[in-house]
Amino acid sequence: MSEDKLIIAGRKFDSRLIIGTGKYRDYQQNAEALIASGAGMVTVAVRRVNVSNPDEPMLADFIDPEKYTYLPNTAGCFTGEDAVRTLRLAREAGGWDLVKLEVLSDPKHLYPDMEETLRAAAMLIEDEFDVMVYCSDDPVLARRLENMGCAAIMPLGAPIGSGLGIQNPVNIRLIVEQSSVPIIVDAGVGTASDATVAMELGCDGVLMNTAIAEARDPIRMAEAMKYAVIAGRRAYLAGRMPRKKYADPSSPLAGLI
Repeated sequence: MSEDKLIIAGRKFDSRLIIGTGKYRDYQQNAEALIASGAGMVTVAVRRVNVSNPDEPMLADFIDPEKYTYLPNTAGCFTGEDAVRTLRLAREAGGWDLVKLEVLSDPKHLYPDMEETLRAAAMLIEDEFDVMVYCSDDPVLARRLENMGCAAIMPLGAPIGSGLGIQNPVNIRLIVEQSSVPIIVDAGVGTASDATVAMELGCDGVLMNTAIAEARDPIRMAEAMKYAVIAGRRAYLAGRMPRKKYADPSSPLAGLI
């Protein structure tokens, strides 16, 4: 399993878990959860997390950008222009080319506005960004994003921050089966079993924030998520037994004394 790396736009990661940097009590707790999770990449909401003002606590003081991969994202953006502008500023501030695009629609459900997402993705790819894109669990749109040149497709499992788990496993499986770039479930994970389900469906990774940050014990939950992702990945690679309509005894019945 040591060679079973997550590879995104030529970058290799030992962990298939990505965690966020929002909703934690403070940056210290965030850093401790990151260590417990074993993740090598953290999302950074450029509009909400301090990455450049030295007069206030900075994320980099607690999570070393030389040790961990920062993934700037466009959380809170509702138009393609806002998202593209945000990531261009992030690249100027930190030199980041690997980015997460999300363009939201209604604030009540935070589903992606796919028309704006497609438009923004095209602009970012033209600007030579490596785009990981948050999207609906629609196989047709997922294929369009891949064909455009997105580096990873990130279908939602359920609405952001809901903790409802994977609501449409059929569509997630279809996206996995048709894709040649990494598929990472993004949003909706609530507990360790949800992460395992995502990995057992064949996803290449799972991204989560609220499931860890709002757990009663975020550090312990981060560790649980680490092992859940590992277990789900290994189960997927092993191949589950076929489902059967009737019992099938573990010991043969023929030749009994």
